[in-house]
Amino acid sequence: MNRTYYIAGNWKMHKTRSEAAELAKALVAQLKDGKHKYLVAPTFTSLETVAAIVKGTNIRLGAQNMAAEEQGAHTGEVSVLQLKDLGVQTVILGHSERRHVYKEDDALVNKKVKLALQHGLEVILCVGETLEEREAGKAEAVCETQTVKGLLGVAAGDLERVVIAYEPVWAIGTGKTATPEDADAIHAYIRKVAGKLYGEDAAQRIIIQYGGSVKADNAVQLMAKDNIDGALVGGAALKADSFVPIAKFS
Repeated sequence: MNRTYYIAGNWKMHKTRSEAAELAKALVAQLKDGKHKYLVAPTFTSLETVAAIVKGTNIRLGAQNMAAEEQGAHTGEVSVLQLKDLGVQTVILGHSERRHVYKEDDALVNKKVKLALQHGLEVILCVGETLEEREAGKAEAVCETQTVKGLLGVAAGDLERVVIAYEPVWAIGTGKTATPEDADAIHAYIRKVAGKLYGEDAAQRIIIQYGGSVKADNAVQLMAKDNIDGALVGGAALKADSFVPIAKFS
């Protein structure tokens, strides 16, 4: 099955608007002949700035989160309508930092997934286990639960706008990376879970990214694996000279 490699940069809580503009311009210039699918997800305050720079290029605009409601009395939240108004095409949901630091549970993540899809956005649904869960032999079970609960009520027709990102929490920003073999085993398992939910054909088509200390020197080995279809890049996405080599791997 030839799935398109999909490389996404999650800028997290970094960069002022001028810094974001500088990086976005560099990426547009350096990835214009890139062969894969690309996304950048700046912080909310830089979305409009970056939107103007990536518009009409081969780089998609992503948001790092969104509210579970369309509008209303939700101080400090940003709605799907506001994101679409800025030109956002994709939203990252259920990132491990949202789950573990900000205590978002599967039900809340699922509500956001359905709302985003209802409004025509692409969703990158993040799943992954902590070190404690991995050491207790629960990695597969945790990823299965987060996948099943995250996709609850998502119609088969909407699945083509869902990307799953496997990010072992113990490998995010720690410098530890799951070995390509470890990562591929979990990716294969998540694909099997998708197959149980939506059938084998849909499971073969779904893009599953790996996230967790992806760097230029391990990207090729990770991407060589059958079930790894791209990367959700954190730290290395903050500079063109570390993101571009990952984005242009071959």
